[in-house]
Amino acid sequence: MSLVYTPKYSQHHTGSHPENQGRLEVIMESLAQNGILEKLDLIEPQPALEEDLLRVHTPKYLEHLRSFTQNGGGYLDYDTFASPQSYEIAKLAAGGAIKASELVFNGYECAYSLGRPPGHHATSNRAMGFCLINNMAISLEYLREKYKIKKFLILDFDAHYGNGTAEIFYQDPQVLYISIHQNPASIFPGKGFVEENGSGDGEGFNMNLPMQPGSKTSDYIYILEKILEPVFRQFKADFYFLDVGFDGHHEDPLSSLQLDDYFYPWIASKLQKLTNSMVLILEGGYSLEAMARSNLKMIKVLMNHNGKFEENTDTSHEVYKGPERPFTSLHVKDETKNIFQEIKDIFSPIFTF
Repeated sequence: MSLVYTPKYSQHHTGSHPENQGRLEVIMESLAQNGILEKLDLIEPQPALEEDLLRVHTPKYLEHLRSFTQNGGGYLDYDTFASPQSYEIAKLAAGGAIKASELVFNGYECAYSLGRPPGHHATSNRAMGFCLINNMAISLEYLREKYKIKKFLILDFDAHYGNGTAEIFYQDPQVLYISIHQNPASIFPGKGFVEENGSGDGEGFNMNLPMQPGSKTSDYIYILEKILEPVFRQFKADFYFLDVGFDGHHEDPLSSLQLDDYFYPWIASKLQKLTNSMVLILEGGYSLEAMARSNLKMIKVLMNHNGKFEENTDTSHEVYKGPERPFTSLHVKDETKNIFQEIKDIFSPIFTF
């Protein structure tokens, strides 16, 4: 497994903003302290080229972002901050996603782009939601242009709907974007309802799973077990991306979801059973302690290739106990079951569940 990372990401200075360099530092420290970092192939990224950015973003927007940062930076909107170095570091984060994608294309089973600023809220012409440049979209279009890859599947489990990524590929039937996130009626960005399922040729290829506030690991497992395997099997993608966000954790201050540490190794295990290779790109997660623990557990599963992870010993909240426990035995909210029924009703012309 490869980890694409550089300490230079700290030059995207955001001060006490929730999206700060401490997020990456705690992950790297945890991996080092637990003897994992030395077992990973640690690779430094190179900045994305202008031509890479222009496959996704408009020239006008890129020029605005460049000049804004060169003139000292500040808040691009009410919550998205850019420092004088942020444009160059955003290009580096996009380059990290490209590098991870190339590594997987060239034979790695798994590569994780541990970069910042994050990207999945950035649209073709706007920064938002802490995101400046859409790292995921840029790496996908790079692969499509350079290697002529045809079909892509993206699974995004950040607590917030990746509206930028969804918008960029909303009319593209060759990109299946699946996002499981907190119900957008209760959280930023206010988009990502089930009926937002793509348009034109892309209708049916934007799949949203909006989970109610308070949803637990058991709810996530219930709906993902029912959806992922049939959709992966029927779509038959050529390349797989995992947009990883840790802000659905019950310790996170920016969502009302109740996931625990064990969702993250579970989803890693599940994806290993569905595809032989994948690129991971970091998005959100704002509890430093939860970020460190959850990433450590997830990366251990990805390294072991055995789909197994340690048992949970914390009985303070219900969690998934391991592969031997059938998901049907977990307590699941009625709202979660209703969401699955909505998915079946809307997507049945394309997928059979």
